Amino acid sequence: MQQESINWRRLMDFSLELVFAFDEQGRVNYMNQTAREMLEYSPEDHDVTVYDILSGTFTEGENGFVTNLTLGRDIQDLNVYRKNRTFFHAEARIFPSIHPGLYGCVVRDISKRDYLEKEIENAIADAQAAAKVKSEFVANVTHELRTPVNGILGNTRQLQELEEDRMKLKYLGTIERCCKDMNQIINNILDFSKLEAGKFTLDNQKFSFRGMVDYVKATHNVKATEKGLDFFVTVSSDIPEYVIGDELRIVQVLNNLLSNACKFTAIGKVALEVVKTAQIGKKIELFFMVVDSGIGISQEQMDKLFQSFSQVDASISRKYGGTGLGLNISKQLVELMGGKINVDSRPGIGSTFSFSVWVELTEEDLEEAQAAPEPMISTSGLFQQSLEQMMDTKKFGSADNAEALKKNLSKLILCVEMENWEKAESFMEGIRQLTEDAPREVKTSVLRLKMSVQKEDYDKTMDAYAALNELLQ
Repeated sequence: MQQESINWRRLMDFSLELVFAFDEQGRVNYMNQTAREMLEYSPEDHDVTVYDILSGTFTEGENGFVTNLTLGRDIQDLNVYRKNRTFFHAEARIFPSIHPGLYGCVVRDISKRDYLEKEIENAIADAQAAAKVKSEFVANVTHELRTPVNGILGNTRQLQELEEDRMKLKYLGTIERCCKDMNQIINNILDFSKLEAGKFTLDNQKFSFRGMVDYVKATHNVKATEKGLDFFVTVSSDIPEYVIGDELRIVQVLNNLLSNACKFTAIGKVALEVVKTAQIGKKIELFFMVVDSGIGISQEQMDKLFQSFSQVDASISRKYGGTGLGLNISKQLVELMGGKINVDSRPGIGSTFSFSVWVELTEEDLEEAQAAPEPMISTSGLFQQSLEQMMDTKKFGSADNAEALKKNLSKLILCVEMENWEKAESFMEGIRQLTEDAPREVKTSVLRLKMSVQKEDYDKTMDAYAALNELLQ
């Protein structure tokens, strides 16, 4: 029994918590090693009382200690005093022992935790203040930037109406495009700043869904046609004409995805498909798919796509431009509208960006939807069709490849004749992709043509075109 008592005491001495025991008179008759060290009592200190350690919490009465604490399993929040009368903040559990007239106390020092929590609170407050200052600075600077940019844009457009020299008009066109790009960057930074600060709110209104889709289609149809791309838009028949949601933000996400699709696609097609995938009460889930036959990305690079200020490859930013904010903003907007965004892609074949949003039905459509049977969800398998078609189109010597080459070469020469060298370079990129697995002499001829186009040399371009055309024939 004595050995068991010794083992028990040794076990308590290794405890990380302070452990001590006291009787009904408040006399402390046991203290573990941790308690002695932290409270600075030596083994020779025999007159220690609970009134010394828990001063103010326990007081001496006529028949023993007096306290307002609930003795038992409850955790008490109190101050524990050292021998020199300094104290620290602690959590304690005080309970009656199995031996009558004795009480045990287990104490955990939480002063360091209090300090760290206070430091964390201060750090959070500092970070919030810094974020507020940054957001205000970004908002002010971007608003100030709009004035000179719009001034340059307005004067450029006036000069375009007065100028007749083709070369000067080309330079003015470049300035106009740069101003538009700058305004887009400013808009993205403002949206990103609002989203980051949690001050972005949706404006849900009734709008014509098909009217919105037609507007988006018209916006990107010209760009796709200029690049020689096929552009398709399909909307499921079970989506009502009018819905309630934030039309502006849905358009913003679609514009971003379709702009990227057109930007990164030199040959093939871009397609948009919308289907209804679920209904809960008066809300329906709309699923959007933007499919392209562009450069594609690898599985390893997909994780970077939706990060702010991120491009999957630095060379992409140099070649195609962009801040890397668009997809991050789109992701946050989609999540605000209750949905998710995802990507499926194959390098050199194409990509499918898909996202869902929840919108509300109007009262008229709600009654009709409740009476109608649950629709079957189906898509046209655009991504799989894109993969199969692009694999055949990029196979040099195939019928689809020959047809695509013929189309791109004819549009290239048309641009050269009109001295639109910038657009000619976009068709040149399509020709390069279509001849990636061609014989060496064909690839060499394509390289000569590309260098002539980049140098804007009309005579050398026409000679290189004739040489390449002869090889292809």
